[in-house]
Amino acid sequence: MPSSLIRRGVWVIGVAVLVIALAVAALPLIASTRIVRDRIAWELSAWSGFRVTIDGSPRIEVWPKFRAILSDVTLSQWTETDAPPVVEADRVEVDLSAMAALQGDVAFSTARLVRPTIRVERTTSGFYLPPLPTGGRITRSIDTARGLVTANPQKPDLGKLPADPFGIVEFRDGRVVTSADGKDTEILSGLNGQVNWQAMNSEASLTATGIWRGESVQLDCSSAKPLVLFAGGASPVTLSFKAAPATFSFDGTASMSENGFFDGQAKFAAPSLRRVLEWSQAGIAPGAAIGSVSVASKVNASAGRAKFENTTVSLDNNPGMGALDFSFADARPVIAGTLAFDTLDLRSFLSAFTPVVPVGEAGPGDIDTSFADRINLDLRLSAAHATVGPVQLAEVAATAQVKDGLAVFDISDASAFGGTIQSSLRLDRKPDGTQVEMRLLASDVDTGAFAKAAGMTRLVPAGTGTVSVILKGPGKAWNSIFENADGSFSATFGPGTLNGLDLAAFLKRNQQGGFFALDDVDKGSFPIDGAEIKASISKGVARLDKAEINAQKYKIWLSGIASYAGRGLALSGGVVPNGQPAPQPQAKQPAAGGQAAVQAPQPPNQSLFFVGGNWSTPFISPIAPGVSGQ
Repeated sequence: MPSSLIRRGVWVIGVAVLVIALAVAALPLIASTRIVRDRIAWELSAWSGFRVTIDGSPRIEVWPKFRAILSDVTLSQWTETDAPPVVEADRVEVDLSAMAALQGDVAFSTARLVRPTIRVERTTSGFYLPPLPTGGRITRSIDTARGLVTANPQKPDLGKLPADPFGIVEFRDGRVVTSADGKDTEILSGLNGQVNWQAMNSEASLTATGIWRGESVQLDCSSAKPLVLFAGGASPVTLSFKAAPATFSFDGTASMSENGFFDGQAKFAAPSLRRVLEWSQAGIAPGAAIGSVSVASKVNASAGRAKFENTTVSLDNNPGMGALDFSFADARPVIAGTLAFDTLDLRSFLSAFTPVVPVGEAGPGDIDTSFADRINLDLRLSAAHATVGPVQLAEVAATAQVKDGLAVFDISDASAFGGTIQSSLRLDRKPDGTQVEMRLLASDVDTGAFAKAAGMTRLVPAGTGTVSVILKGPGKAWNSIFENADGSFSATFGPGTLNGLDLAAFLKRNQQGGFFALDDVDKGSFPIDGAEIKASISKGVARLDKAEINAQKYKIWLSGIASYAGRGLALSGGVVPNGQPAPQPQAKQPAAGGQAAVQAPQPPNQSLFFVGGNWSTPFISPIAPGVSGQ
């Protein structure tokens, strides 16, 4: 090869290297003078539709990436100059195209917002969203897509969608705030993630993590046709929300039009419903809410209403199935539906929606009826097996209804204690206070097992019987209901045994005279033919209208009062041989002249006594020995 050609080639290569070196060296100067000052702010404004302001001095980096670093960047609405910026960022890093920069143009594919603050406003639908821009390429692209959707809502012409490139937007260590009375309230902090949307007519995805109400949360969502979705058309959507208190996912079709809808499969799971209610700040006291809950269902939601069909529910690992209907059109949300379970804790289930049962085992407390101001409820429940505290039920049919300050919880039918149970709890909020009404009807039940479950361990006939209780009273606290209740109690018992009383020892001690504790004669039992009790209740005090136990040889009767508040007893009673009437003892009354009248004579063969003390430790005081029990 001739030496002249070699020298010429070396010269060309040298010139090319020099040009490249000069171009690289000139990039920061070109960028800083022609791009940053004249183009980047304009390009960001053209895309976003907001007025972009860059207060800090820009800096250009060539290695390892050619990028512009902008400080103190704000995005504001053009029309509201006095409003605070929609977005503020301490720093924005923009990856630039070197070739475009040399030509005096801006082309970037990635923008990173460092420590951004995003301001949102509460919409009429209850969601927090940033103010919408009035222009920009994104807004114009959505307007174009809206025209295509309007022309053919079912099948818009996707080939005519704008294909402008977009790229990736990353955000680091950001926060979301809302303004009230001139002060910012933080909604979300520690915000990190990115939006990946390569072109206007391509799919898009959002991944974000942050801290919401003290818990770390993660959100992932994507759409195959985001531009159609923003334009009000239907588009496939997947969404996943993860946090320690709860997880939620959706996979289906959605529309963001005025008549928007969701249609697809949804899943929700929480290890503790109590924790979810507290974390969500729903305003519904969690009460004795159940533990774990999971729901999987087909969801169809539109126009303030959501239907859950083919719903599978698991409460504390107890599976159930049914359908639910949520309505948000009225001032209070409405929940209605039917659910069927194999096993169910009724008290915990009702507490999750309406915390009106006592919390824990430490004792009853105040009744919270504020839920009636926040929700309307109409649920039909059934369960093959259910529990209410220590009570085991089978084949249960129940309802829970809350509307306009009235809450009603019914067990319309259930099998328990060898018989059937019906019960009702009614809370009625009135101007003068909440009134509570409780009803219980236990028919043909094993009275021994029933009494044990109810905590009644003394002198309850063991056999088959029917018990009815009706109580009405003010509902400020659970104790106040029983202490001030009006109502009635009745029970009938068939043949069985009366446990906890040695009748022969009782009659012997009564004949000997001197008061004695019932505990001294409670080691025994005797057969009975039946028993009947009727009592009227006024202000928490039960007055025995009739109380008779019929045995083969004797009839035992009682009359008097028993108080719930002080657990006090003031009863008179007698043991009468069968075939002899059981008159009530007559109290001594003052006669004329201040002299005491003599007590009316009693039938000769009757043991009379007085029962005093309290429920746990009653004592007996003989009045007339009568029957010896031998």
